[in-house]
Amino acid sequence: MKRIAGGVVSAALCGAALALGMPAGALGAKILQIALFLAAAVILGLTTLRKSGVANKIFAGLALGAAAGLAFGPDAALVKPIGTAFIRLIKMVVIPLIFASLLVGAASLGNLRKLGRIGGKTLAFYFSYYIFAVALGLLLANAFQPGRNIPGSVQAELKANFGETAGAQALRAGDRPGLMDMLVDIIPENPGESFVNANMLQIIFLALFMGIVVSLLDKDKMRPVMAFFEGINSVMIKIVELVIKIAPYAVFALIASVVGTFGVDILMSLLRYCAVVLGGLAILAVSYPAVVRLFTRFPYLKFWKGITKAQLIAFSTSSSSATLPVSMECAEDNLGVSKEVSSFVLPLGATINMNGTALYQGVTAVFIAQVYGMNLGLGDQLTIVLTATLASIGTAGAPAMGVLMLVIVLKQVGIPLEGIALILGVERILDMARTTMNITGDIAAAVVIAHSEGELNPPHKGAG
Repeated sequence: MKRIAGGVVSAALCGAALALGMPAGALGAKILQIALFLAAAVILGLTTLRKSGVANKIFAGLALGAAAGLAFGPDAALVKPIGTAFIRLIKMVVIPLIFASLLVGAASLGNLRKLGRIGGKTLAFYFSYYIFAVALGLLLANAFQPGRNIPGSVQAELKANFGETAGAQALRAGDRPGLMDMLVDIIPENPGESFVNANMLQIIFLALFMGIVVSLLDKDKMRPVMAFFEGINSVMIKIVELVIKIAPYAVFALIASVVGTFGVDILMSLLRYCAVVLGGLAILAVSYPAVVRLFTRFPYLKFWKGITKAQLIAFSTSSSSATLPVSMECAEDNLGVSKEVSSFVLPLGATINMNGTALYQGVTAVFIAQVYGMNLGLGDQLTIVLTATLASIGTAGAPAMGVLMLVIVLKQVGIPLEGIALILGVERILDMARTTMNITGDIAAAVVIAHSEGELNPPHKGAG
């Protein structure tokens, strides 16, 4: 009862703060808003969130951050450095964690046949969902036609505000190598340079290759090598456990900054487009635990409960890579995925599995074409499916990378690139949502593949 009362009082205090203005104009009103939000946070901490898990605290930070963003407007960006510091702390461990976990995972699989089998299943799962996601996006965009109702005045305003950014993204996409060059480039000439530049595909290739070689050598001689990388892996995971304690505050800062900077006005102007994208992502969200249930008999709601913390981090950071350590923790501790499978499937997924992004590209390409009065034929839409799938491979799991991939898709089917300016105002909000679906797909794949290998051991009821 005390928890419920605390939540109600905190919500009332936030409502009172919002009633003073969104944002408030007078300095006195702003000071009062700050006092009300602080009081709400303290009451939540002493009642509803007392002895609560990190996931609940992160969700509370998300809700308070959204309210604070509405209340303080652009001034909310002042707290963004807290969130930025958190993302940097998480990203600090991503490369050593990916390298060590993949190397140990590949070496622990024991033989090339098992490695090839798991790798084949992983790629089959990811690419099957890629095609489904893009096709779903195209289907929804054609059915609801979100680009048919954008007023000319809104189009002009969006292009004026975001046209320069759209042009910069187009130039970046023009520098992207072709498919064959990209495949060859997976092999690093200088491993040190790969680590410095955070070239994830090259790092993954090197880790897998070294892991395979370690598995072929004498086990006694390789024991110190394995112990060394297992130690690095353990240290990185411990760092994540410590850093995650500040996640609720970081999430508050990140969400407050996003909502305060972009507000809700731009979202309302593009509401139909956002609704189609978010609706498609919701269908993906429903499908992942259903597929897990179909292949593994794993309880539907238990899957959701087990990955909530990773989803909240993904939503806040908009980065699959930054979420990777938390995804691995959720998969192993909450869902029972073996470390061998988790350390192979999830780092690979953080780099190549962008199902949410693929759906977004399908909807957005059709949306921009509709705004410009273009009718895309079946051939054009099949080209979007193929291009979106190929463009997603190896794209860094970082914020705004979906826009870079979108440029490639638009160029391939001849849609005007300046149309990207139409969607940049809501890009960050959609980026948060689709990243959440990307990592959900990663974890779903890990559960299905672990089950197929007999390496899924869900914790007993009440554990995790």
